[in-house]
Amino acid sequence: MSLNQPTFTALALACLVATPPVWAQTANADTLNELRQQIDEMRRQYDARIQALEGRLQQAQQVQQQAQQQAQRPTSAQDGPAAPLDPARPVSRSGDNRFNPAVSVVLSGGYNGLSKDPETWGIGGFIPGGDELGPGVRGFTLSESEITLSANVDHLFYGSLTFAVTPENTVEVEEGYVQTTALPAGLRLRAGRFFAGLGYLNEQHSHAWDFVDAPLTHQAFLGGQLKQEGLQARWVLPLERYVELGLELGNGNGFPGNERNRNGAGALLLSAHTGGDVGLSHSWRAGASWLQTRADGREWQTEDPNGGDPLVNSFTGRSRLWVLDGVWKWAPNGNAKSTNVQLQGEYFRRQERGDVTHDTATLNLTDAYRSAQSGWYLQGTYQFMPQWRAGLRFDQLDSGTVDFASNSELLGTPAHKPQRTSLMFDWSPSEFSRWRLQLSEDRARPGEVDHQLFLRYQVNLGAHGAHGF
Repeated sequence: MSLNQPTFTALALACLVATPPVWAQTANADTLNELRQQIDEMRRQYDARIQALEGRLQQAQQVQQQAQQQAQRPTSAQDGPAAPLDPARPVSRSGDNRFNPAVSVVLSGGYNGLSKDPETWGIGGFIPGGDELGPGVRGFTLSESEITLSANVDHLFYGSLTFAVTPENTVEVEEGYVQTTALPAGLRLRAGRFFAGLGYLNEQHSHAWDFVDAPLTHQAFLGGQLKQEGLQARWVLPLERYVELGLELGNGNGFPGNERNRNGAGALLLSAHTGGDVGLSHSWRAGASWLQTRADGREWQTEDPNGGDPLVNSFTGRSRLWVLDGVWKWAPNGNAKSTNVQLQGEYFRRQERGDVTHDTATLNLTDAYRSAQSGWYLQGTYQFMPQWRAGLRFDQLDSGTVDFASNSELLGTPAHKPQRTSLMFDWSPSEFSRWRLQLSEDRARPGEVDHQLFLRYQVNLGAHGAHGF
């Protein structure tokens, strides 16, 4: 602790007033140096006195804490005389709560109004897989909630664990990883379970999305969201422009792969992103990602033409996915509190090649399979006044070319381009709560239109870190 600038200025002026004879003479270099030395000496003296007082205050606080702990400790007749307090000895803190991570909870729920039966929902022309979220159940519902524990482990590592509580009353580990915090040259490593760095939206938790549901591209190509269990490396290059390269090695258990009971990495993901600012009001980010994984007996069901139980089919082979993503944001002079605009879009293209087996339980017909399918979405959100936003999103998929070889008559589906248009309004009275209305016209099923209405509430409890760009 030291004297601030106004205090030293006052002291300097006092010294000048107290020595008028000096100023009666012509100022020269020796006089100025002498004045500077006097001020420096006064500063050193005051610093020394303040440090001595701070030391005495710290010792007194330690003595008081030790006295309080001694008074709270139960005593017995067998106890000897209390040891004398030593101000120089560190105070014991064995009773403190050393495990004290940041805890956050996200609660979400609402109402779904659907004109078509959600049990018949599907994406025409695409092999279903993963969770394939769909619109959910009709009526009032409790959406997925999250509980997160996170903290800096030490000066080298950070850890985070997120539990997802589903409406079906199940609990699963959504993310659980350890991450480096002090690697040089812009490097960062992450190990554990995490959302893959594929495109833009996949890394975000669902409560951070601008719409109630995931785009059709993510439901068709990723089964909702792709989670990896493995190792992730990120490198921000030492350039004036932001450039980040990413590499992931995962077990490949998530769709479009599946569990294969093998050693080594089952999925490889490469990514590159760049971005920057344009003036004070505009910022952008763009990137490309590539995922390669394999499936071994990845199953899906089709209806039995004879009216029996659903038939089980399987795919074994290679799956490759390319993703292009881009985000542009505008806020006047960089201040997004009053008004802002965000445009966001992604393009997916997937190629799969291998073998498909139809009716694995009975017919067991296996032949070659190959497909090339694509899809994209574009969305925009506009905060037209503080706390209020509106958004519009358009999704479209292209079933492309699908060849089931000899199984085409049994599994082939007509070409279809699933589409969906969604309109959103939300109100956020604070950073800890949000209320949302969404209207959608869903044409995922061939020849059918599902008019959907969603109402959602979302509240955040406890510590919650800022989201990425």
